[in-house]
Amino acid sequence: MNQLFRLALAMLLVALSFAYAGETRDWWQYRPFKGSYLVYSGSLGEEQPPTQKDRKVSFNVSGPIAKEMFDSMYPDVKEAEKCSSDKGYRERNKGEVSCIHDSDGYRCFFGFDLRTGKSITGATC
Repeated sequence: MNQLFRLALAMLLVALSFAYAGETRDWWQYRPFKGSYLVYSGSLGEEQPPTQKDRKVSFNVSGPIAKEMFDSMYPDVKEAEKCSSDKGYRERNKGEVSCIHDSDGYRCFFGFDLRTGKSITGATC
């Protein structure tokens, strides 16, 4: 019985080591992420081609980074302030960063005015 316990414990440790083998990055290392961006002028919702005097960028990130950002930004916005009333839709905003969770997964939006360097919103309702 003692040998059976040792064998089971050894197998569990081997299985755990394989499970964590993919986690080779430390917290301080940069990680790739999935996202897209839009360079524009004017305001979101009424975007125009970028100009020499007006150039902004909006980022949309998704996947694990968006989930991590969403989880870090609690609490959810109040029901009356949400951009959608769809069942299961959740939204969190901090400053100019907006994250949502819906049936499509997690997504976060943020932006910058490239002429001033100031943070701006990256999405509209």
